[in-house]
Order: sequence, then C-alpha cells, then structure tokens
Amino acid sequence: MRFSRLFLFQLPVLLLMVVLSACPASGNPDVFAGPLKTGADRIHEWLPMVKNQKVGLLVNHTAVTGNVHLVDTLLSLGVDVDRIFVPEHGFRGDADAGELIDDGVDAATGIPIVSLYSETRKPTPEQMAGLDVVIFDIQDVGVRFYTYISSMHYMMEACAEAGIPLIVLDRPNPNGDYFDGPVLQHGFTSFVGVHPIPLVHGLTVGELALMINGQRWLKDSMQCHLTVVEAVNYTKDMQYSVMMPPSPNLPNDLSIRLYPSLCFFEATNVSIGRGTYFPFQVIGYPEPKYGEFTFTPVSIKGMATSPPQQDKKCFGVDLRELEPWEQRFTLKYYMDFLRISGNSPDFTSRRRWFNLLAGNDTLLKQIESGMSEEEIRASWKEEHEAFERMRKPYLLYK
Repeated sequence: MRFSRLFLFQLPVLLLMVVLSACPASGNPDVFAGPLKTGADRIHEWLPMVKNQKVGLLVNHTAVTGNVHLVDTLLSLGVDVDRIFVPEHGFRGDADAGELIDDGVDAATGIPIVSLYSETRKPTPEQMAGLDVVIFDIQDVGVRFYTYISSMHYMMEACAEAGIPLIVLDRPNPNGDYFDGPVLQHGFTSFVGVHPIPLVHGLTVGELALMINGQRWLKDSMQCHLTVVEAVNYTKDMQYSVMMPPSPNLPNDLSIRLYPSLCFFEATNVSIGRGTYFPFQVIGYPEPKYGEFTFTPVSIKGMATSPPQQDKKCFGVDLRELEPWEQRFTLKYYMDFLRISGNSPDFTSRRRWFNLLAGNDTLLKQIESGMSEEEIRASWKEEHEAFERMRKPYLLYK
C-alpha cells in the first residue's frame, strides 16, 4: 500500500474511524456535541461516496484529518487515488507566491501530480479522463483574491463538463465572522477574482461552492454534481485558528486576519514583511518618514526568494500587537502610507494589479481623490445588501 508520509506523526486511521463513528450523521451542525470537526474529519460521511471509485483530489498540505494527510487516509482505507491536482503553492504548500508549479509524481506514492498553477489553471478533458469522483479539501482564508477558490471554481467547471461528481470537504473560514470590501465588478475578472462577491466574503469553501452552482457562475451556466460535507460544531462568530499555515506567507492567525487589508500594498513597492518571519504583520519602506519600527527583508527559501526592498532597512509600523477588533479589513494602512508619501501619483506603481485585487477601478480613484474610509464604505452599502440577500440560501452555519 502506498503512503505519502507528509507528516511524521500520524494517528492510526482505525482509531480515528472509531472516534468519528460516534458522531450522529446529520446535515444540521446544531445536533452535534463535542469538538469542532472539519468535513475531512467526518470519514463516515464521505467514505461511502468514494469506495470502489477512481478518485481525483484537489488538495494541498492543509488537507488533513487530525495529523493524517487525506492522501494517507484514503490509501489506508483502500481507496484508489488516481491523481492529485494541486493549486498555487503546490502539494506541500512551500512554493512562493506566483511561482509556477510543475506536473510531476509524488515520490512516496507514485501518484501523478497535476498542476493547476502553471499554464493550465483549469483541468483539461484529458486530465479528467477516467475519474469517477473528485474531492476538494483545502484550507481557505475567506478572501476573494486568495486563489484556492479560483482553482475550486475551475475544477467545478471541469467536473460539470465531464459529468464527474465533486465532493467538497468543508473547513471553517478564519475570516468567516464578517464580510466587507467592494464587490467584484464586471470587467475585472481574473484568477485573483472570479466571483462577484465582496473582497472578504465570509463564506466557507462549501458555502461558496453552493453559491457558484446556485447562481450558475460556471461557464455556460453549467452546474456540477456537488456534495458538501459540512464541518460540525462550527459557527461563523467562532475565532477559528487554522491547523497549519495555508501558504508560506500566511504563517499564523494574525497574518490571515490582516491579509485582506495589507494585500493592496502588493501593487506598490512598500514591504509588508515578505522576506521576514512575520509577513503580513508589518508595513515599511526605506525612508524614515514612514515610522519608527524597522525591519530588513531578506531572501528566505520557501517564503520569499526576492522580496520587495530586499536587504534594505525599512521604516514603518508593527501590527503584531493589534487587538482582535483592530484586525478586520480596513483601508487605513494604505491611506496612511499614501498620505505620508505626499499623495504621490507613483505610490501605486501597478495600478492594474490594484484594480484586479479591488475588483473595480473605482476604489483607487476614491482613495486618491481624498475620500475618507467612511465615505468609501458608504458607497458599498447597496452591493453589500444585495450580497447579503444572495448568500442567505447557501449558508450552512449560524
């Protein structure tokens, strides 16, 4: 039997099955008592759907049940894992942001690995051929431009075209307690923004998959045969701590909470800590006027090989002591640094990239015109109300 040995410490799958079998099978999380369980943990729910099937997986290093990777769990249960599709950052989650991932073979198991972050972003018919079912299990962070949900979208589309069922093993959203930011507008669709949803969308991947299907956002208004295995004992107001970093530059809960606010700096030459061991937790630039806190980005293998302002002393702010209520999405940091720059028109050096992240070409104009954050937020009121109405039928958790 083939094992990938992604983790050194693995719980015996038989013991895990015994523990999980004690949970009642119900689509209503309210009837469960005990610890939080992800969709992947609920083996008794999804195992009958994949037994005696040729299975494809869209997973990365976050697809775990306890300390056991989903690949190991499936193989130990005798499930035929035929191929593994991988998103940005690769199978083991150690590739830098934007680094293209190659096809290959998992050395430990011999299972073919198909990259969905190369020239191919959507599985081809040839890559889907022969599969009976596909499982998606990846820890997301609830932000529109985090590309795991883009990969899920295109896998749903490929499954719909091939007539292959898709099972989404749901996981809590660490930014799931709210939604905020502009809704993506027509004309700004890209791999960092596929859906007309707010920048912070407040949905789990399972809820979003249901919305994609229900709103017919797939090509030609197709729908895939979709099953969502819900997490249990999870509510949206829960402070959820991820089991492991979902990507190299989101190493902890704080970085995940600040990610939607700081990612706009990627359209500038300002450092947000790439090349340090606290990325997405600091902001700085090599001029003392930006703040008293200092740090120096360097090349770090597996995190940032060529970070902005590499080997330069940056001055700015340290956000690592923020209170929880201060960690929600805000435009404050971007607006503050723009103001300190003297409202330089060159501050946002990659304007097209900013607009793709924002999902429109309005936000940057609003900021540069001198509008306050309160005034900008007021302009989102109607689209937020429309999104609130649209998402209600797809919500799985209180």
